[in-house]
Amino acid sequence: MADSAAARPRPGTARQNVDFPSGEGRAHGYLALPPGGHGPGLIVVQEWWGLTGHIADLVDRFAAEGFVALAPDLYGGPATHDRAEAAELLRKLPAERAVHDLRGAVDFLLGHPALAGDAVAVVGFCMGGGLALRLAALEGDRVAAVVPFYGLPREPDYDYRGLTAHVLGHFGEYDRSLPADVVDEAAILIGEATDRRPEFHFYPAGHAFMNDENQPGSYDDLQAKIAWRRTLSFLRGHLG
Repeated sequence: MADSAAARPRPGTARQNVDFPSGEGRAHGYLALPPGGHGPGLIVVQEWWGLTGHIADLVDRFAAEGFVALAPDLYGGPATHDRAEAAELLRKLPAERAVHDLRGAVDFLLGHPALAGDAVAVVGFCMGGGLALRLAALEGDRVAAVVPFYGLPREPDYDYRGLTAHVLGHFGEYDRSLPADVVDEAAILIGEATDRRPEFHFYPAGHAFMNDENQPGSYDDLQAKIAWRRTLSFLRGHLG
């Protein structure tokens, strides 16, 4: 059993307490179990900062709400609050390794004795929002629900045809990095490529309004609470 109260790592490193197969190697992550010891599975995908305290805290919060929650460490150890370092970590992240780690996380959760059900959900933030949608498209019925927060795949014409998950998205009205027309176009593409009608919400907030470490300076406590409650209701509705 993973210790969801694991000691915080030193600055610049991710919190890790599990490892699992990933392609021909192994990946690491942070796992938290619900108070009852079992529940539906949820993968939490990091922002470009890495598996920071903010992401680990979200894993703990989801676990407290009844989910078996896992955040894969896509950078394999480093985490940062510096924009230049984050950009460099992202640049050095091989796309193939990220895919292997995320798909390995799905395998790991679906085989975990604490898991209830035969599918998982994925929640991702910024960079992780785009990766969450990609993972859902790759994994088909093994992902029942996907929730991107202020993030989409980089390709404006991304092919969503493999996606069968229900989709809930959260976006900031004042997010200059992700304009509303780009979000609207993604909703259209998802609807045209699948039998799903994504539920996208816009909030009177900027980018990363859920991040209470406030790296971009746009954390909004009220909007974060609204998005959190919507997310919990959505996940419970589609994971049971």
